[in-house]
Amino acid sequence: MARAGLSPARVVAEAAAVADEVGLDGLTLAAVADRLGVRLPSLYKHVDGVDAIRRELALLGLEELASALGRAAMGRTRRDALVDIAHAYRAFATERPGLYTATLRAPSADDEELTARAQVVLDVAFALTRSYGLEGEDAIHAIRILRSALHGFVTQQAAGAFGLPESLDDTFSRLIDVLDIAFSSWGTAP
Repeated sequence: MARAGLSPARVVAEAAAVADEVGLDGLTLAAVADRLGVRLPSLYKHVDGVDAIRRELALLGLEELASALGRAAMGRTRRDALVDIAHAYRAFATERPGLYTATLRAPSADDEELTARAQVVLDVAFALTRSYGLEGEDAIHAIRILRSALHGFVTQQAAGAFGLPESLDDTFSRLIDVLDIAFSSWGTAP
């Protein structure tokens, strides 16, 4: 008999909490079972193993990230949207590091549900690039640059890689300035 209150959603929520605490690579079903106060075999009534949990975490992470980015971008364009999207991205990666890591890998082509969730995040990014007049291949390159810059910053911040005393918030603001200048002047350089 399943423990009262235990459900797939609760197992995933606890797995997300574990991943946020110890990192996605440190996530084990044993740790999730321990947090829930159940024996490991009890989890298999609700999930199909650690790979299934990681997929569910990717779905949850993409949903939360898309929601945060969508709220940040709502009614904004160009620099205003970029600033708010960048800050929302940084906040999500900082507050939900395990879920953030779960969102990083591109979904396989045959996983329609995961692809659809990832597309919602991309739609926010494409709306941003359109506001800068970037379409097609230019938009894809701009989104890759944006994601690489933001990911690089948040992962280095999380790893404690910024040891110099200057303000990280100031550095992050300058990173956004650089991206805004690049997107604003795209295609105008000789």
